[in-house]
Amino acid sequence: MAPSDAAGTPTVEARLRFEVTDDDTAEAVGSGSLPVLGTPRLLAWLEAATVAALEPGMAQGATSVGTRVELEHRGATPVGGVVEVHATQSYLDGRLVRFSVAAREVVPASGDDTDQLGKVLATGEITRVVVDAERFMARL
Repeated sequence: MAPSDAAGTPTVEARLRFEVTDDDTAEAVGSGSLPVLGTPRLLAWLEAATVAALEPGMAQGATSVGTRVELEHRGATPVGGVVEVHATQSYLDGRLVRFSVAAREVVPASGDDTDQLGKVLATGEITRVVVDAERFMARL
């Protein structure tokens, strides 16, 4: 059974985790000179969470495309750090789907405890539109 909100409406959401590698740094992706998680990579991870959230309910032949992004990257993450990204549908109008997104550092557990979420690294909003993949590509 899918999670739901207080009104019983199914919650469309996804959480993904990533470990920051040298290839993910601002230095590597060209968005800065420091060896910390680059904003373009963080955005890609957040978009991946929106795609993962939509995927289970997507009709055959359909896909979604990103159309708008608002992102505040609030904290740095070093190589080796683990980041959890979370996307939750906040608005739906026909084919247009808007997500609230957030990224948090993952604090490793000690002993038998489970990992904990630490500081908020980013917050924002991502809008996607559901399209027929074949028709979309035919228009290019």
